[in-house]
Amino acid sequence: MRIRRDRALSALILLPSVVAVGVFVYGFIGWTAYVAMSNWNSFVPDLSFAGLRNFADLFQTPRFQIDLRNTLVFTLTFLAGCLGIGLLLAVLLDRQIRGEALFRNAFLFPMSISFIVGGTVWQWLLNPSTGVNLLLDAAGLGALRSPWYTEPRIAIYAVVIAALWQMSGFTMALYLAGLRGISDELREAARVDGASDLQLYRHVIIPLLHPITLSAAIVLGHVSLKIFDLVFAMTGSGPAFSTDVPGIFMFETTFRGNRFAEGATISIIMLVMVAVVIIPYLIYSSRTEAEA
Repeated sequence: MRIRRDRALSALILLPSVVAVGVFVYGFIGWTAYVAMSNWNSFVPDLSFAGLRNFADLFQTPRFQIDLRNTLVFTLTFLAGCLGIGLLLAVLLDRQIRGEALFRNAFLFPMSISFIVGGTVWQWLLNPSTGVNLLLDAAGLGALRSPWYTEPRIAIYAVVIAALWQMSGFTMALYLAGLRGISDELREAARVDGASDLQLYRHVIIPLLHPITLSAAIVLGHVSLKIFDLVFAMTGSGPAFSTDVPGIFMFETTFRGNRFAEGATISIIMLVMVAVVIIPYLIYSSRTEAEA
């Protein structure tokens, strides 16, 4: 009797959260999908059924094609940079250097800043007439001056620099925790077998860090696929849509152009892109835990 009462009480406590998630997450996802298949592209609601025509039209839109290309370039460079820089910083800190706590906090500090603030700061720093270019001039390295985000060919990489500064500390923390979990006996055994430092990391430590690499790639991948605030604050769409991403396209289409069906279509495609990354990882994690 008491067990039933406890179960009923637990269900009653969880019920508001379940209802809230059902309505405000899955309910609005369903509503967005419904609007995406309607003709509502003005102030006046028009929920007549349009099928998949909005999706077909969107993929024929040049701006959206540019957005997909920008997202791919941003995601690949952002992931590679974050994983590489994070691992390098973690390896250096794992050598018990003096002032480790200071460096660790300094590398983690950018994570505490919102993407809006980070984007604004990097907009100033990479302004062609101020910031980094002035430092290069002062150091006698004026030949290295760059137009940064005002040049369409490299603008997206200027945004990647800002994103790396903000998120590399995250991967550093993950890798450092993983390195600290590898026993000294294992390292010594590899050295006794004649492994150099490079061979130790290549054949022993980095393979052991594979689960951390996978987790970091999933988290950073979903961040990059739905990136909005950093790009919006730093460059917006950029010259010739060189830094435009689906999030900015959706915002301008929906809230400035009042084309609600088209904006909802972009949102659904962004959801699918993130789901393609997240769902296989969740399935893999569930199976791994079940087998453990």
